[in-house]
Amino acid sequence: MAEVSVIGAGSWGEALAILLADNGHDVTMWSALEYEVDMINNDRENPEKLPGVKIPENVKATKNLEEALKEKELVVLAVPSKFTRSTAHQMAQYVKDGQIIVNVAKGIEESTLMTLSEVIEDEIKNADVAVLSGPSHAEEVGRRIPTSCVAGAKTKKTAEYIQNIFMNEVFRVYTNPDILGIEIGASLKNVIALAAGMADGLGYGDNSKAALITRGIAEISRLGVKMGGAPETFYGLSGIGDLIVTCASMHSRNRRAGILIGKGYTAKEAMEEVKMIVEGVYCTKAAVKLSEKYGIAMPIVSEVEKILFDDKPAKDAVKDLMLRGKKSEHTSAVWRD
Repeated sequence: MAEVSVIGAGSWGEALAILLADNGHDVTMWSALEYEVDMINNDRENPEKLPGVKIPENVKATKNLEEALKEKELVVLAVPSKFTRSTAHQMAQYVKDGQIIVNVAKGIEESTLMTLSEVIEDEIKNADVAVLSGPSHAEEVGRRIPTSCVAGAKTKKTAEYIQNIFMNEVFRVYTNPDILGIEIGASLKNVIALAAGMADGLGYGDNSKAALITRGIAEISRLGVKMGGAPETFYGLSGIGDLIVTCASMHSRNRRAGILIGKGYTAKEAMEEVKMIVEGVYCTKAAVKLSEKYGIAMPIVSEVEKILFDDKPAKDAVKDLMLRGKKSEHTSAVWRD
């Protein structure tokens, strides 16, 4: 059994801490918030984020970052994407050479267009940075509902170590060397999920959502492949798998925010109503910048940006998407006549 640290006490960090504790590991959680530390250590439940889910006794919490990281075999970095750099910067002085840091947040840093693993490596140059991603709502993982994810790492040895640490009868882990593809799929699906939610808020149906999911993964994979990701990654758990669950589930804060925007809320009002960080809002501008940098057309992402930041009515965005120039679905397909 391993000594493991989970940095971040949000719903995803808590769910993974419970999973790791179930596997017999000793888990130390870190939070910058005193009340979260007390809640974990004393109440053994977070009624706001994972109500009814008990935190095992082999999970302890601390506000001391050095204590959380010292002598740990594996560190799970589970803070929201906008805090990844600042948290990694604080961690750097305590990380030993070769320490495995598994990033489980999803996003692209807008100012640099770095993936989150690249951000962590930029701040902690001596770490072995890996990722864990896939269709995995914290609300279900915390309740031990069967889930599958993918671990990405630079070496097979590290990926298989992570696989062994996390995997059990309710949490299956696959391995994949394509860290970049995993992170691009995981990040950009949040933007498409906002669009899917907007369609729901407008009162559209299953046809609309199926089209958004299908054309959304086409946009994500075009960009991801151009950036160097493997095509098959985008049709795996961190690509189409994560996209489906985020577009379809009410556990998805991105979909919930999108529904409100479709009903006429501003992005700010929607985020305040959801009461959680909506990663897709922060990722949209970065996605548009990446599409421009790599010369990839991403019409859904582009329209989402206009809705979020230019006050374009969602209904008008749908109309403009539907009336774009006529195209073939697959440019590589050839006619036989």
